[in-house]
Amino acid sequence: MIEVTAGGSLRAALRAGRFAITAEIGPPRDADPDYIARKADLLRGWVEAANVTDNQGANVRLSSLAGSLLVQRAGVEPVMQLTCRDRNRIALQSDLLAAGALGIPNVLLLTGDHPRFGDHPEAKPVFDLDGVQLTWVARTLRDDATLMSGREVKTRPRWLIGTVENPFAPPTSFRARRLAKKVAAGAEFAQTQFVFDIGMFARWMADVRELGITRHCAILAGVGPIRSLRVLEFMRTRVPGIHVPDEVERRLRGVPADRVAAEGTGICVETIRHLAGITGVSGVHIMAFGREQDVPEIIERAGIRPAALALGDGRHAG
Repeated sequence: MIEVTAGGSLRAALRAGRFAITAEIGPPRDADPDYIARKADLLRGWVEAANVTDNQGANVRLSSLAGSLLVQRAGVEPVMQLTCRDRNRIALQSDLLAAGALGIPNVLLLTGDHPRFGDHPEAKPVFDLDGVQLTWVARTLRDDATLMSGREVKTRPRWLIGTVENPFAPPTSFRARRLAKKVAAGAEFAQTQFVFDIGMFARWMADVRELGITRHCAILAGVGPIRSLRVLEFMRTRVPGIHVPDEVERRLRGVPADRVAAEGTGICVETIRHLAGITGVSGVHIMAFGREQDVPEIIERAGIRPAALALGDGRHAG
């Protein structure tokens, strides 16, 4: 049996028990390859890896596979997102094999948003599989070298398998058990929805620990700055499963308009510091959509260890 190995910084950090840092890069809405290179340059040396989203929000963008290759070429380790929304099981397995053949070291598997939320609401959704099933498919393909059809593959991929979870979506009592199903299917790391309510997240982590999930799966808590009251309102009313506590809302509304972004960054920094002290949290996933240049400041102010990678222009993170 031949294996395609794709060891990476994220895998190494999680195995070593270091506090891992990942971020996010949304591919462009056109065919500009330099767009991703510019975004990656802002993150190089500061993160273990960067997610490359898969037509996020059900909007047409450069594919996550092409984006991951461009991120990798720019010197940043990619996490290739793959959703079930647009592909049947044939296409999903094909893209998983492609990621393995091209040396992409990490995949993040999720069900995906319905097309009605995006720029082609008339598009027909596929959803041949869901995120849990796709995780099982990926694990079976990697560890057993077997496709869903039962056919064996001679050269199997070796990516790290990731999933997502939302600790705040109702019913909240079910969320840890739902993650346990994904871990049983093969997930090795999980990135969460934005964390603004530390107490609520800590209670979810207690459930996660009680189920023994952290012995098999690294938890990367999702964080990010709220930069304007418009974004605050959007998160509160338009994004399912995001919980913004009253205290956070009061802080953002209690400063002048030109200080909201700074206050949002400060809240993000404080949140990371709290999360670093919660047992079982293996790192953070920083989501600063369109503002990748803010990620280094957030990392430095939070006092967490930047990725030990040299930047291309001779500088060093940290």
